Amino acid sequence: MAREVIAVRGVACEYATPRGNVPALEAIDLTVAEGEFVAVVGPSGCGKSTLLKILAGLLPTTRGEVRLRDVPVTGPRRDIGVVFQSPVLFPWRTVLDNVLLPVDVQRLGRAANLRRALDLLALVGLSGFEERYPWELSGGMQQRVAITRALIHNPAMLLMDEPFAALDAMTRESMNLELQRIWLERRETVLFITHSIPEAVFLADRVFVMTARPGRILEEVAVRIPRPRALEATAAAEFGALVQRIRGHFSPRAGS
Repeated sequence: MAREVIAVRGVACEYATPRGNVPALEAIDLTVAEGEFVAVVGPSGCGKSTLLKILAGLLPTTRGEVRLRDVPVTGPRRDIGVVFQSPVLFPWRTVLDNVLLPVDVQRLGRAANLRRALDLLALVGLSGFEERYPWELSGGMQQRVAITRALIHNPAMLLMDEPFAALDAMTRESMNLELQRIWLERRETVLFITHSIPEAVFLADRVFVMTARPGRILEEVAVRIPRPRALEATAAAEFGALVQRIRGHFSPRAGS
């Protein structure tokens, strides 16, 4: 059995406001195994992004604990990669320089990581774009750069916060296929946050379904559809049944 990379135990988080504390998360328990791809879905404001920030060490818990490879996460970690909804690329840096940013910040040595950067850019289909600038790329290409940057320092965990939400439907489908291909080749440990239930089912081994705020894990849904998954898989009865099962938690009748 694969070892746990992330273990979340009894995590709660509250935000302080002038009118008192507002609970964002309540009693979150989940684990992610080595090389596993998990997705988190839930309604807007349920605490998905808060959970990701806690996992990344960017936000403290109010209660509970997060452990990465059995070491408590108490602040930002160098061995975690994060991809946000916006690529957040530096416009004055080339594609290659943007990818190498974590290497520069962590002083890992450019010479030792240049080949890895070039190989990763080839992996995401950006060979030949190394010296281009972000403004010369499409939205999908910019997000590929962001994914490559998150992988350059070989993180223990890749956290993705709705990375394709701003893309048009066709580009988003293409990026789902691309991300699956990258994951199948590298088998990174991924936690992927999304509002899209079909996207979660298409990409993940397991889907964690969250309640409305304060967010709790309502259900853990295993996705046993064989990989690699083609877009045609979304029309299969098994795929549709999983989507409907998850969607049922958010229908008006589910909350009555």
